[in-house]
Amino acid sequence: MNRRSELPACPVAVTVRLIGSKWKLLILRDLLERPWRFNELRRSLDGISQKVLTDDLRAMEADGLITRTVYAEVPPRVEYALTELGASMRPILEAMQAWGEAYQARMAAAEPAAEEQVEQPG
Repeated sequence: MNRRSELPACPVAVTVRLIGSKWKLLILRDLLERPWRFNELRRSLDGISQKVLTDDLRAMEADGLITRTVYAEVPPRVEYALTELGASMRPILEAMQAWGEAYQARMAAAEPAAEEQVEQPG
């Protein structure tokens, strides 16, 4: 986990440092639903490399956002889940989702108007 002296002074910068990468946000999005296994996450995150997923999961575990549970089975089963701290980021992701949906709707509404302008002779 980060030491207080290692964290930026700005609270927004702290949040960006913890979840600011594209992949970490999408990992959080998935883990808000339920615990996931490594290969499930990799399939869900189209385009992520195994190395980046491994590195991001390790970093998020070190930051206290997720837990890694290894089950004594053959073959071994490993699941990743949010900690209480990680789950506390739910409102942040919900706000991002709501904003994204509103933006998508705005852009969809603007497309017909833009097409009409192009089609009309000037």
